[in-house]
Amino acid sequence: MTSGSRQRFPVGASASITELEADPHALLAALRGGEPVSWLPSLSGWLVTSHELAEKVLRDPATFTVDDPRFSTARVVGPSMLSLDGEQHARHREPFTHPFRPAEVRGRFTAVIEDHVERLLATMRPKGAADLRAEFAGPLAVAVVAEALGLTDVDAATVLSWYAAIVDAVSEVTAGRPRGDAGVAAMDELRTSVLRTLAERDPASILVAAGERLSPAEVVANAAVLMFGGIDTTEGMITNAVLHLLDRPDLLAAARSDEDLLPAVVEESVRLEPAAAIVDRYATTGVELGGATIERGDLVTVSISAANRDPAVFPDPDSFDPHRPNARRNLAFAKGPHFCIGAQLARTETLVALREVLRLPELATDPARPSAPRGLVFRKPRALHVTWSTG
Repeated sequence: MTSGSRQRFPVGASASITELEADPHALLAALRGGEPVSWLPSLSGWLVTSHELAEKVLRDPATFTVDDPRFSTARVVGPSMLSLDGEQHARHREPFTHPFRPAEVRGRFTAVIEDHVERLLATMRPKGAADLRAEFAGPLAVAVVAEALGLTDVDAATVLSWYAAIVDAVSEVTAGRPRGDAGVAAMDELRTSVLRTLAERDPASILVAAGERLSPAEVVANAAVLMFGGIDTTEGMITNAVLHLLDRPDLLAAARSDEDLLPAVVEESVRLEPAAAIVDRYATTGVELGGATIERGDLVTVSISAANRDPAVFPDPDSFDPHRPNARRNLAFAKGPHFCIGAQLARTETLVALREVLRLPELATDPARPSAPRGLVFRKPRALHVTWSTG
């Protein structure tokens, strides 16, 4: 792109990673209002902020693809449903769709989630205070992923250690550095566990069923992707939803007295602060989008956060309103062929977690330790310190 072309996007030119990570909503609103597709030097790519254009990109994998050698996750875990498009994407994804359909989630996972929630809360209740992200939301998300994968002789703590090492490796590759020894070791251990699980051929295993149609290496890669999708985003969904209610005592009281309100609370929470804030695509051809001339190979980043606060779709978009009639038009789980395969599981986890956490008496944030979501890719509080009555 020429320097003259870049001067057409002054708001994007001034955007910093620090601002995008901390509290980006005023910046995103300015971009959406004047530069809905803007070149951001800080991202070395385009940022799409309007709901209409974001949905257009997400629904058009022929023009805006994930299948690009720069896609860092694929460089660490291998090709998977996350990093392929077209027929190959469908082939990788299809073996995993059935277990995550709404009816299957209700029958297969609801009781499991309820058991893990009660186990975690039983440990927390006598304390009267906790970091809800570190002591509840995170461990719950990890435990459910471990259960969903059904790996032989692997506990939640081991899954978490693999996940953390793989995330670090992806971050290193994204920054242009080689992945460290810990990331290589984690993938090796995950591979060994998946192969052992496939060999035992438990008919109830999601991975064994997938192994009927995918190679062992492909099952390993998709198992790693399910770890990504099931841990960070679900942890963020739970933490953000609790924070949104604690910030609104009137709605907290309403949700406590009427559990039928909770599904709407969850949906409005992911609209207002989606746990996965951005997704990346790469242009397969030159294309005009929102007044911008995108060249083949350009990075095109969709801001889910900005699209979800587009006033053209969501009136008074910065307010938390569980009675919003069209909240489910949010793009928190993406759209098109890469719509989040675990969306129903994540919603169910968040709903059950929220219902039980709200039963803690006199639940409140710790005023001495305030919390706010932050993060460029995954947005959630670094910690959510809460207190409750034990009397």
